[in-house]
Amino acid sequence: MAPPSSIQTHMTGTSFIIVPGWRDSGPGHWQSLWAERLAQATRVVQDDWITPTRTAWVGQLEKTVLAAPCPVVLVAHSLGCIACTHMGPEAAARVRGALLVAPADPERRAILSDFAPVPHAALPYRSIVVASSNDPYCPIRLAGAYARAWGSEFVRLQNAGHINIDSGHGEWPLGLALLQSLTHEMDWAGQAPAQTALSAG
Repeated sequence: MAPPSSIQTHMTGTSFIIVPGWRDSGPGHWQSLWAERLAQATRVVQDDWITPTRTAWVGQLEKTVLAAPCPVVLVAHSLGCIACTHMGPEAAARVRGALLVAPADPERRAILSDFAPVPHAALPYRSIVVASSNDPYCPIRLAGAYARAWGSEFVRLQNAGHINIDSGHGEWPLGLALLQSLTHEMDWAGQAPAQTALSAG
């Protein structure tokens, strides 16, 4: 795995905010590893990981973003991606980029339905959506539709499951490389770049 210092050196003055999904990201999950190793990383902690509500989750996320000492880069997984898209304009204005991994489909599970409908407005910051061809929680076509609606670059992984511990994604060096590319190519002027389609095996 590329050393976090390679990102830290370039991104001095950036707050990385780790946004876990439903049921949190446990030990060994790439989000947990990155939270420990990236400088200026803050993990969003929800009061209820099992029965999430949009108001509570988005409120806690916005609070964390607004409290960050530096411009923010979001690192979200699953339902955390959807929570990011629900943020209000004040918090969103502090975000300069987002890595949105394996976004969930809240309409597929009743317990997540409070997050539906998913916003389809373009995000006001640069973003990369990473999705898997066989994610059990979100069809790849829907993930692609999210990316198009949000104005995100789209990285399609083959047979990567939900891109979590169960699918063998612990350290996940590809994800860290994507985060590094996001931060190195950040548009600090705040203008969204044209959408680019990427593919990774």
